[in-house]
Amino acid sequence: MSSHPTLSPHDLARALDGLHPDLRILGPDALAGRHPGEDPANLNAGVMAQPASTEAASALISWCRANHVAIVPQGGLSGLVGGGTSRAGQVLLSTARLNRILAIHTDEETVEVEAGVTLEALQAALAPHGLTTGIDLGSRGSATIGGMVSTNAGGILAFRNGVMRHQILGLEAVLPSGEVFSDMTRVVKVSAGPDIKQLFIGGEGAFGFVTRVVMKVEPIRPHRAVALLGVENAARALQVAARLRRHPALLLEAAEMMWPRYVRDHATLKGFDLSWLEGDAAVLLVEVSGETMEAATTLLEDELANLWEEADLKGGIVAQSSDQARRFWDLREYSGFYFARFPNAPSFDVSMPPSALDAYVADLTAGLAAIGNGLDAYVYGHIADGNLHIAIAAPGPLPPDMKGLAEDAVYAGIHASGGSFSAEHGVGLDKRAAYLTHVDPVKQSLSRQFKAMLDPDMLFNPGKVPF
Repeated sequence: MSSHPTLSPHDLARALDGLHPDLRILGPDALAGRHPGEDPANLNAGVMAQPASTEAASALISWCRANHVAIVPQGGLSGLVGGGTSRAGQVLLSTARLNRILAIHTDEETVEVEAGVTLEALQAALAPHGLTTGIDLGSRGSATIGGMVSTNAGGILAFRNGVMRHQILGLEAVLPSGEVFSDMTRVVKVSAGPDIKQLFIGGEGAFGFVTRVVMKVEPIRPHRAVALLGVENAARALQVAARLRRHPALLLEAAEMMWPRYVRDHATLKGFDLSWLEGDAAVLLVEVSGETMEAATTLLEDELANLWEEADLKGGIVAQSSDQARRFWDLREYSGFYFARFPNAPSFDVSMPPSALDAYVADLTAGLAAIGNGLDAYVYGHIADGNLHIAIAAPGPLPPDMKGLAEDAVYAGIHASGGSFSAEHGVGLDKRAAYLTHVDPVKQSLSRQFKAMLDPDMLFNPGKVPF
């Protein structure tokens, strides 16, 4: 290491300038004042490379390897676990200029895109063709396809279509050696040996820099109906979701649950009327699609009436306009409201088998209460696939001893139940300790062997995930 002195951001910017005609370099002055995204340390490297081609990315990576300079891949800066944080002496490798939609194959319902295309931009480009993505996120305006690949993003439709891994047919990435891995397959059926592209899906930039992707897409179903329903627990919510999934004339598009503290505090903040909700019930948001908006609304109302007593619903309201539907969704999607009251509230992203959710939340609540100081949590998430988002109702960072106890309460029983300590946000820096504690040691060892083979100098996103 001593033969490779750390270069300052200004030195790096000067050294990289002119390296490739498709490579734009932003130094400390150009990055000054830029919003760093979700983590204030994202731009700490002070120098950013923005390739506009795979060749430019390869040139940058080859130079960095030859000069022993670490690389931090970045997309839309919307990651929540510190996976894009950086420090001086490193180079940020941004997908900002890899933002072209290369081809829309309407007949086969696939699309080829560069990694810097945002989910929202892709959805807008697909809409005139009557198509949309099979994955959706609340952060669709900033989340990039490359970032979603790297974290194996999930979102609203995972219960039906799976996560990002299930949307990817082909992929191109630049390896830490500078070599280009290209597997731009456009078909579902491939039985041709190990599927190497899976290393990059969920790899959080540790194994290479994703540049292009082939994704499946699906027909748009624009005629929607949305309802808020009072439910006693997750079991009742899953009962409703199951009935709607089996309806012959409706397609369930979303099933999002908000536990009592979350929905009441958020509704109070927004001035949202919950007078229709009985007692201390939780709220289930459901969205369905049908042949027309009127048909979807009528069929949803009829089905809810049929299962009202069976599911013991604690009230309900069906949106009568698109504006009202949007306000329903605001309760769920603008989830960071609690940060105003609890700055830097510790947050978690776990998944459990859906049938285990009620027991998990009860144990979580009891575990936090046992810590003392009135510790509690906001709980909400994608009920049909068991993905819960949890925010501790306390300002962060917590004192070290309390932090450890809170994490123990959050992660208790997850591995034994067949769940995951991280559902869709990734590992990054923030969940590194949880990875080391809760992931099978053999799986960890294999991951490190892959890393050592592809990136022996540990220059790609160092310190993140288990590396």
